[in-house]
Amino acid sequence: MIQSSELILNPDGSVYHLNLKPEHIAHDIIFVGDQNRVEKITQFFDSIEFSTQKREFKTQTGYFKGKKITVMSTGIGPDNIDIVMNELDALVNIDLETRKPKTNLTSLNIIRIGTSGSLQAAIPCDSFVMSKFGLGLDNMLRSYLIDNITEKNMEDAFIKQTDWDMRKGRPYVIGCSITLEKRMESNEIHKGFTGTAGGFYGPQGRVLRLEIQDTNLNSKMDSFDYKGIKMTNLEMETAAIYGLGKLLGHECLSLNAIIANRATGTFSEDPYKAVDALIQYTLGKLAE
Repeated sequence: MIQSSELILNPDGSVYHLNLKPEHIAHDIIFVGDQNRVEKITQFFDSIEFSTQKREFKTQTGYFKGKKITVMSTGIGPDNIDIVMNELDALVNIDLETRKPKTNLTSLNIIRIGTSGSLQAAIPCDSFVMSKFGLGLDNMLRSYLIDNITEKNMEDAFIKQTDWDMRKGRPYVIGCSITLEKRMESNEIHKGFTGTAGGFYGPQGRVLRLEIQDTNLNSKMDSFDYKGIKMTNLEMETAAIYGLGKLLGHECLSLNAIIANRATGTFSEDPYKAVDALIQYTLGKLAE
């Protein structure tokens, strides 16, 4: 039995942060970072049957072309992903009344729709990137036992090529769901290697008033190459989603609309149009 201090429930029986009960979510779930982006997706739904929000976690469940889909905002960063993934899993794989894990476990389909900047000139603004691998530069996932789910050779190559300072923790690399990769792929989308940083400023090489540990890290990441695999973009959630998804038994995939290209110094002329195009692409694939 899981103690109430470990699995916290609200007075109505919903999970603490997400404010959800098992009947509120679909099998197919779309993650977005920004709570305001939830309705940018559900505006395309035929109907919405459930809606709630607590803090930055906004959830709407409805139907798109007969397909039941949940859209949820996660907020920013690996720490928020830790909350969202664990509470989602609890909704389907723990009996909230007995507080015991279920014998028959459910695997959810989780797709992240985000925005990102490209690190490679060959991936232009307004294009889509599917994260074949996620590279975690944060330490959140290291709180769990992950050695059997990571790509150690890729990790070693990244550590060596970037002269990574191990005082920041060992980076981890985790692959996407092969099932969802096949379901969502097409000639319209690039497959990439996505870095997940634990912060927006220093962890991504931005300098305001504080010096950073490695001023050359971004250029090192730009030139990283492992058997032809190059880093394509940098954001703050993908690797954490992939890691917890693998550990908990869920299928996870991250898709990004590229709104900036650091290699060419360009920015999308209409980033909202690019995001809308990725939303409609994703919904169309889910409804097939």
